[in-house]
Amino acid sequence: MSDALIRFPATRTAALERLHRFLPHAGRDYAARRNFDLGRDGHTGVSTLSPYIRARLMTEAEVLQATLARHSAAAAEKFIQEVYWRTYWKGWLELRPAVWGQYKTALKGALDGVQTQSGLRDRWAAACTGNTEIECFNMWAQELVETGYLHNHARMWFASIWIFTLRLPWELGADFFLRHLLDGDPASNTLSWRWVAGIQTPGKTYLARTSNISKYTEGRFAPKWQLAGEAQALNGPAKPDAMPLPDADVPIPGPRTGLILHDDDLSPGYILDAGVAPVATAVITTRSGLTPLNVAPHVAQFADAAARDTVDRYRDRLGDVTHAAPTADALAAWVASAGVDQIMTPYAPTGPAADVLARLAQMADAPPVRRIRRSFDSAAWPHATHGFFRFKDKIPHLLGELRGLRAAE
Repeated sequence: MSDALIRFPATRTAALERLHRFLPHAGRDYAARRNFDLGRDGHTGVSTLSPYIRARLMTEAEVLQATLARHSAAAAEKFIQEVYWRTYWKGWLELRPAVWGQYKTALKGALDGVQTQSGLRDRWAAACTGNTEIECFNMWAQELVETGYLHNHARMWFASIWIFTLRLPWELGADFFLRHLLDGDPASNTLSWRWVAGIQTPGKTYLARTSNISKYTEGRFAPKWQLAGEAQALNGPAKPDAMPLPDADVPIPGPRTGLILHDDDLSPGYILDAGVAPVATAVITTRSGLTPLNVAPHVAQFADAAARDTVDRYRDRLGDVTHAAPTADALAAWVASAGVDQIMTPYAPTGPAADVLARLAQMADAPPVRRIRRSFDSAAWPHATHGFFRFKDKIPHLLGELRGLRAAE
């Protein structure tokens, strides 16, 4: 078993145990220590729940409700905001899905450059393997490749060095993260890299500084005279206007309903508890669609193991279970074999799972595909129209609504 899966067992039980250990520290301890990166075995100041939340083996609502059961909203403000950052990014991209398409197009161009420009190829390879002259950067690259995780502060430093010191295309860095992070998703990853580069908030960049790195690694690293002294914002396509949030469907029980589970949401209880009793379930994992290259084995293995854990927990409610290839053709073959009249599936945000489901829905003989969105997302995503600080003003209201929801929603 890889080091990544030893550190992050892909089960709901492991997620709940990690949450239980962290909860006593979600208040003042988190606020005081959340920015400190003390190495791969020293991430005690943060929750490290993100791989589980990304796959929704554990939902944001569950984490927030457990936090509020132990701390006041004021005491746990910083942690609550951090949970909502992922929600905000997802909502922002859901309102502007074209940005994901822009990134994929630009990434293809950058990868073409890797193939045709030997200098770029050598610098890209050195950065990905941790063979630059910057020790801290090398250590972070190696930690990511080996464990599937990086502290959020280290991600910011890493991205800044990649863009402004090593002068590599930001899209290649975002792709490097998506190929190796257990918690990598199109929204949080793409938009965070755009923010560091000065594209997401036009003109506002993030510059990694020696003093900041030294302080928050407690002296482990001090890359003096090695880092860029300024960070000039990169150019990018104009930001699309926010679109209305796409409609979601409601679960409608039917005699021959099929369920499609995917690795954007592996907690289907909110659908099943609405009276849906599928006669058959197809399970897909779509991490391979995050990159035109190959995802690291631990990324695919985590998603596959998480999906198996979900099937084990819900097996008596799923009907006949098929693990299908993540393609519309494979799902269409499953539909025909199972003889279903309608399909229910957790709402997949912008990304490869949503693309596969959209292609299935467009096929001539496909039954209706009903995408069931969680109340948590429907409440929060429409507020992601501008920057996070405007979204943050809505958090007290969202927490009020959250208290009326079951964690499963």
